[in-house]
Amino acid sequence: MVARINTVAFEGVEARDVGVQVQISPGVPAFTIVGLGDKAVAESRERVRAALTAIGLALPPKRITVNLAPADLPKEGSHYDLPIALALMTALGVIPQDAMDGLCVLGELGLDGTIAPVTGALPAAIAANAADRGLVCPEACGPEAAWAGDIEIIAPATLLEFVNHIKGVQVLPVPRPGTPPQLGTVPDMADIKGQETAKRALEVAAAGAHNLLFVGPPGAGKSMLASRLPGILPPMTPKEMLDVAMVASVAGVLEGGALSPERPFRAPHHSASMAALVGGGIKAKPGEVSLAHNGVLFLDELAEFARPVLDALRQPLETGAAVIARANHHVSYPARVQLVAAMNPCRCGFASEPGMACGRLPRCAQDYQTRVSGPLMDRIDIQLDVPPVSAADMRHGVAGEPSAAIAARIKAARDIQTQRYAEITDGQTVMTNAQADGQVLERVVQLDAAGLDLMDKAAESMRLSARGYVRVLRVARTLCDLEGGGPVTRAHLAEALSFRRAPAQAIVAA
Repeated sequence: MVARINTVAFEGVEARDVGVQVQISPGVPAFTIVGLGDKAVAESRERVRAALTAIGLALPPKRITVNLAPADLPKEGSHYDLPIALALMTALGVIPQDAMDGLCVLGELGLDGTIAPVTGALPAAIAANAADRGLVCPEACGPEAAWAGDIEIIAPATLLEFVNHIKGVQVLPVPRPGTPPQLGTVPDMADIKGQETAKRALEVAAAGAHNLLFVGPPGAGKSMLASRLPGILPPMTPKEMLDVAMVASVAGVLEGGALSPERPFRAPHHSASMAALVGGGIKAKPGEVSLAHNGVLFLDELAEFARPVLDALRQPLETGAAVIARANHHVSYPARVQLVAAMNPCRCGFASEPGMACGRLPRCAQDYQTRVSGPLMDRIDIQLDVPPVSAADMRHGVAGEPSAAIAARIKAARDIQTQRYAEITDGQTVMTNAQADGQVLERVVQLDAAGLDLMDKAAESMRLSARGYVRVLRVARTLCDLEGGGPVTRAHLAEALSFRRAPAQAIVAA
């Protein structure tokens, strides 16, 4: 007799079907697991053996073979413990096979028979729901899996609880979706005095989801401005929330199984490795760019990041996905992020301040800023010099506009974009201006003669690449949407071009 249990293997945020087959046959006593499992899967033999012993069930002195099918699909992680244990119990006749049909199982076993939480419960539940199956998962993962919709979920805390539930001796409670956390206090834009141009750029970037770079001396308020961005971004749609939660679930950072409407805001340190930022490692886990999906990736001290690490962001920023290649397979994680970065103009930080810069100008600024490659800079829509705030501005400056008022304008602009692109794509795609490609822009940005003349002259004088040309049009479209929509005018183009000025050129000219 061969007992069969369904479980899943993860490829990115996708859960692929895996069948756990167990055969107990006469022969030399052995416990073998085959099917291209990693070290954690191989070690499950001892965890399963100890857990079964803890509930009073000893393995027979026979040959036990566990097959994880399909055999050519890599299996990683400890979530195969529970399906292997239940398949063994089915083969031994402790659990009837028909009770396990139509169920997907995942969970890690402790030596005492407890079921520990695992990553990926939400993608597994969604896959099980799509296959018209129920889900067996650890009790701690129940609130997370419950977000998958109308699906049967059994969430025991121990192996014995599950056996009692199957036999009708004990009824386990139905898990409820995790309660969304109460949103914390976000810093308000009203706290910022001065920096009107920078605040305008931040509003434009938020309205169109544009990439943004602030360049300025220490203490100019670059990080302070970026930290206010979450307070003016519109909340996520239900689909966006689910997409973000899928990545967080696979990464094991979905706390309490709760989905939050607040957009992710990730700010990795500049010492982060390529695997930490883009994803990778032994198990090809998602990196910061994927954990910031549908949100903001803030890179402070941009030029201090290793150049290969920064260049690895070029493909995710362009395609909205981070692809991690391996010798036998590749994994893709969603990475539709808004990049916000900040950096000093040079290593000493005062290249733009007369009388304060070191004696190595302009070479100092050129060497420092070329640590960020031209192709990456070309993918940043708005590049702005941020001047220092004077003591007079600090003492007598008028408080800025509150975040709530700015957020209302941004939401109105986003609503215009949602309606516009829904009509173009027949409601298939929710887009922002930052996601519009050249063909779509031709339909939504129709320049008059004056606008075409300005763009022709700007493309020649500023040496705009084709990508830079398109990104200027995107920013101009957002500026127009902030005013209620309508055609893009020469004034919108002129402001968009003023945001495109390369900081290194400005500093050298100064």
